[in-house]
Amino acid sequence: MKKITTRNQNYSQWYLDIIEVAELAENSVTKGSMVIKPYGYSIWESFQKVLDKMIKDTGHKNAYFPLFIPKSLLTKESKHVQGFAKECAVVTHHRLKDSPDGIIVDPESKLSEELIVRPTSETIMYDTFSKWIHSWRDLPLLINQWANVVRWEMRTRPFLRTTEFLWQEGHTAHISEEEAEAEARKMLGVYMDFVENYLAIPVIPGLKTESEKFAGALRTYSIESMMQDGKALQTGTSHNLGQNFAKAFEVKFADKDGKEKYVWQTSWGVSTRMVGALIMSHSDDDGLIVPPRIAALKIVIVPIYKTEAEKTEVLAAAKVIQEKLKILDENILLDDRDYETPGSKFNEWEKKGVPLRIEFGPKDLEKNSATLVRRDTKEKISVALDELLEKVRILLEQMQKDIFEKAKKFREENSYQIDDWSEFKKHFQEKEISGFVYSHWCGNDACEREINEELQATIRCIPLEQKEENGKCIKCSKESKKRVIFAKAY
Repeated sequence: MKKITTRNQNYSQWYLDIIEVAELAENSVTKGSMVIKPYGYSIWESFQKVLDKMIKDTGHKNAYFPLFIPKSLLTKESKHVQGFAKECAVVTHHRLKDSPDGIIVDPESKLSEELIVRPTSETIMYDTFSKWIHSWRDLPLLINQWANVVRWEMRTRPFLRTTEFLWQEGHTAHISEEEAEAEARKMLGVYMDFVENYLAIPVIPGLKTESEKFAGALRTYSIESMMQDGKALQTGTSHNLGQNFAKAFEVKFADKDGKEKYVWQTSWGVSTRMVGALIMSHSDDDGLIVPPRIAALKIVIVPIYKTEAEKTEVLAAAKVIQEKLKILDENILLDDRDYETPGSKFNEWEKKGVPLRIEFGPKDLEKNSATLVRRDTKEKISVALDELLEKVRILLEQMQKDIFEKAKKFREENSYQIDDWSEFKKHFQEKEISGFVYSHWCGNDACEREINEELQATIRCIPLEQKEENGKCIKCSKESKKRVIFAKAY
C-alpha cells in the first residue's frame, strides 16, 4: 500500500495521499471532477443522514429543481450573475451526430436559448416560488434541496474545490426582514451544531465583509474552521438575501392588510467540502481519522487465528460480539476475509480511520476478553467480554470529545491578537503556521484588498461572539470598534 507523505514534508501531498490510501475518491477522466469511491461516499451519506434530520427538524421540506437554468433567468439578478459568470458551464446544443471524423455536435441543433448548468439554484427556484406563493398563508416557505452543482474551476483539489460537487442548499421565503434574519442565523446555528458535535471541528461563527459576502445577498454569515496547516476553511454559509431576488423574480404575497408585498428570503448550504475539512482537521501521518458520531463504519472486529480449529472458535465468538455491539450501532464490521493477514487488516482500517478496532484471538477467548484499539491515540485496552458493551459505548463518546478538544487546542495555540502593522506583516510573511489573527479593521474595502494583495491573507469573518472595543485599523490606523479574523485560506 502507498506510503503516506508526512504533514511536515508536504501538507498538500499528505492530503492527497490520505484520500488515496483511505479510498475516498480519485480523479475522473472529466477534467477537474472526481469519482467519489464507495467508502468516501459512505462518509458523505453519513453526513447527509444526520444533517437532513436536523434540517427537517427545523421545519424544512426536501424538494428537487432542474439542473439546467435558462440564461434569461440568471440575467434577472445582475449581482448574482456577476458573482458566478466566470464559473458557469453553458449548454448551447441539444444533440450529436455521426460524421466522417466521428461524433460531432450537430450545428443544426443549436438551442434558441442557452442553458446554464446550475452553479446554485436561486434563480430556478425563485421563479418557481413566484408561482407557489400568493398569500401570507403560504409563508414561511421552507425548502431544502440535495443536489450537485457545477462551477468551472481552473485549479481543483478533491473535495475542497472541484468542477462538480455535491451539496445541500436551503431556500426560504418569509413575511418580514426580522423573520428572514432569524432564519439565516438559526441555520448558521444548525451548521455549527453539526460541524462541532458530529464532525468534531471547532468553528467560529461570523459575518462576512461586503467584499466576501454572497453575490446578491444582504448579509452573509459563515462558520470558519482551522486546518492543521493553520489555514482557514469556510465550512458553512447562511445568507440573508433581503428582497433582491424577490424583486427580480416577482416573488410577492398578499399580506393580512390586503397589500401586495415582496417576500424576504434566505439561502444556506454546505457541501462535500466538509469531507475535506474532516480530513485536514483530524487525520495523522498514518491515515484518516473519523470522529465516531459521523463515522460510516464505527467499529471493525478483526479475528486472529492460525489453525482451522482456532478459526471456527474465534469467528463464532466474534459474531456473538458483533451482534451484542449492534445494540449501540449497526455500523459494525466483522472482517472475516481469509485472503488478508490480521496485520494487513489493522493497517487498512487504520488508514480508513475507523474509530475503534477490536482484536480478538485464541488468547482473548481463553481470558474471555477482547482488545480495543483507539484510532485517534493508538491506545490498546483489554476488556472483559461481559463489560465490552458499556466500555465501547463510553470509549466512543470519550473519543468524540477528545478529537474535538485536540482540534480546539490546536486552534487556540495558533490564534493571535496583533495590533501593530509591522508585526502583522512579519507574522504572515514568516510564520509557517500563521493561523488566525485577530486584528482591528476600519471597515474600508481598500484596506481589506491591500492586505490580501500584499500578504495573501483575507478577512474570514467578523466574529459574532465578541464585545466592542476601541482600537485602530491594522492597516490605516483609523478608529475601529471590533476585531476581525485574518487568515490564509483554502
